[in-house]
Amino acid sequence: MVASKLLAPHAGMVAGCALLIDYVLTIAVSIASGSDAMFSLLPVAYQPFKIPVAVVLIVVLIVLNMRGVKESIMALTPIFVTFVITHVFVVFYAFVLNRGHLAQVMTSTGVATHDAFSQLGLFGVFYLCMRSYSMGAGTYTGIEAVSNAVSVLREPRVKTAKRTMVYMGISLAFMVFGLMLAYLLYNVAIQPGKTLNAVLFDVATNGWNPVLRHLFIFILLLSEAAILFVAAQTGFSGGPCVLANMAVDRWLPAKFAVLSDRLVMQNGILIMGGLSIALILMAHGSVAFLIVLYSINVFITFVLAQSGMVIYWWKERKSFRKWPVKILINGIGLILSLFILVSMIIFKFFEGGWITIFITGSLIFISVLIKRHYNETLKMLNRLDNLVVVTQSPDLITDKGESASAAFDPNGKTAVLFVNGFNGMGLHTLFGIIKNFKGTFKNFVFAQVGIVDSGNFKGAQELDSLRANVHKNLQKYVIFMQRSGFYAEAVSATGVDIIDEARELSVKIREKYPEAIFFVGQLVFPKESFATRLLHNHVVFTLQRKLYQEGILFVILPIRI
Repeated sequence: MVASKLLAPHAGMVAGCALLIDYVLTIAVSIASGSDAMFSLLPVAYQPFKIPVAVVLIVVLIVLNMRGVKESIMALTPIFVTFVITHVFVVFYAFVLNRGHLAQVMTSTGVATHDAFSQLGLFGVFYLCMRSYSMGAGTYTGIEAVSNAVSVLREPRVKTAKRTMVYMGISLAFMVFGLMLAYLLYNVAIQPGKTLNAVLFDVATNGWNPVLRHLFIFILLLSEAAILFVAAQTGFSGGPCVLANMAVDRWLPAKFAVLSDRLVMQNGILIMGGLSIALILMAHGSVAFLIVLYSINVFITFVLAQSGMVIYWWKERKSFRKWPVKILINGIGLILSLFILVSMIIFKFFEGGWITIFITGSLIFISVLIKRHYNETLKMLNRLDNLVVVTQSPDLITDKGESASAAFDPNGKTAVLFVNGFNGMGLHTLFGIIKNFKGTFKNFVFAQVGIVDSGNFKGAQELDSLRANVHKNLQKYVIFMQRSGFYAEAVSATGVDIIDEARELSVKIREKYPEAIFFVGQLVFPKESFATRLLHNHVVFTLQRKLYQEGILFVILPIRI
C-alpha cells in the first residue's frame, strides 16, 4: 500500500509480488527451521527423514487452514511462555555459571575484531555485519505480522501496536544477544544434524541428572519447533490477504479479492502451501539456502516501503515540524536495506539468489500481463459508454434537477440492480431489464459497493471521497429513472470485500422490499478463452451463490462486448 500510494502503482505491484514470495518463504523457512530443531533431538541417522517430515507438516497446515482452523491465543500462550521461560533461564544460567570467563571472551572478541579490520578493512567488516543482519531477516516476520494486523488490534490500535513493537524489539534483542554470548562462553561449534541452540543446550546441561537433562532439552527444542511451526501460519494468513490486495487493483485475477469466498481462500492456501513445499524440496531442507532467498525478497519490500516513507516526509516537511527526525529514521532504514539487497543479489546470485529473482520476476511479468488484459477489457467496455451520452443531460450532471418523480408503487414489482458506477455496463443491464420485463417493474433500487483499494486507502478524506463518488453515480441512475416516470432510490456501502458488503446490502434491501428481484450484468466475450474464464465473472457467480443461500431471487443478464 505504501509503495502504491507514495511511489507508483507499478512499485506497489513489485512490492506485492515480493511479499507474496516472502510469505511462501516464511512458511518454508519456519517449517525447515522447526524440523531442524525437532531432528536435533534424534541421532544423525534420522536426518534423511527430515525433508519428508517437513513436507507432511506443511500438508497438515494446509488441511487445517482449509478447514478454517485458526491459531488461538489461549492455545499458543503455554507454548510461548514455555519458550520464553526456558530460553531466558539458559541465557542467565550460562552467564552466571561462566561469568568468570567473560573477561577472556571480551578479550578474544576484541582481538578477533582487530584481526578482521586488518584483513578485511572497514568496508569488509561493515559488509560482514550487514550480511549477518540480512541472515536474520526471518526475525521480521513477527514485526511484519503486527504491522499488517493493526486494523484488528484492540483500541487504541496505534498505541497497542507500538507497545507490541517495543516488547518484541526488547525480547528479540535480549534473546539474540543472550544466546550469542552463551555461544561464546561455551565455545559452541557446529555439529552435524544439530542446530547451534541444540549444541548449546547439550553443553550447558552437561553434568545434570541424565533424566532431568534430557527432559529439559526435549522441552527447549520442542518449544522452539512449536513456535516456528506457528510462525509458518503467518504465511497462510498473510498470503491470501496480499493476493486480495493485488486482485483489487487488478494485478491478479479479481476472484482472489473475494476473501469471503471459501474456494478463494482455499485456492490461496493451496498456492502458498504448494510453493513452499516446492521450495523446501528444491533447497533440500537447507535453512541457510532458504534464508538467502528470503532475505532478498524481504529487503525488496523494505527498500520500496522506506523509499515511499522518505518521499512522504519530504513532501510533508512544511506541515510537520519534526519531519527531519522521521526522514532520518526512514532514510537510515532505506540505506541499510538497499545496501543489503544489492550486496545479497551480487554476492549470492550464483548461490541461489537468482532463483528468487527469477520467481519474483516471473510473478511480476504475469501481473503485468493480467493488468494489460483488464485494461484491454476496460477499453472494450468503453464502447458501451455511448449509452451514457444518450442519457446525459444537465439534470444528470448534478442531482438538483427537477424530475417527474413517481411515488413508490406497492402493487408493482421492485427491481434491484447492482452497478459499478454510472457507465455503459450498468445502463446496458438496466435497459435489458426494461426490455425483457416490459411493464413488470415499477420500482427500481440501484445498489453499489465502493471498494477500498490502494487508490483510496490513505485516510478518511479519501474514503469520504469514495463514498461521495458512489452516491453521485447512483443518483444519476435515480434521476434518469425518475425522469422516465419510475420510482427509484439508491443504496450503497463501502468495504474491502465486495461479496460480504453486497450480501449484507441485499439482506437489508430484501427486508424493505420482500418481493424484490435482484439483477446484475455478466460479461460475454466474443471468444471464450482460459484467460476470460480465469479473470472474469467470478464475483457475479459467487454473489449469486451467496444470495441463493439467503433465499434471494438473483438474475444475471448477459452483456456482449
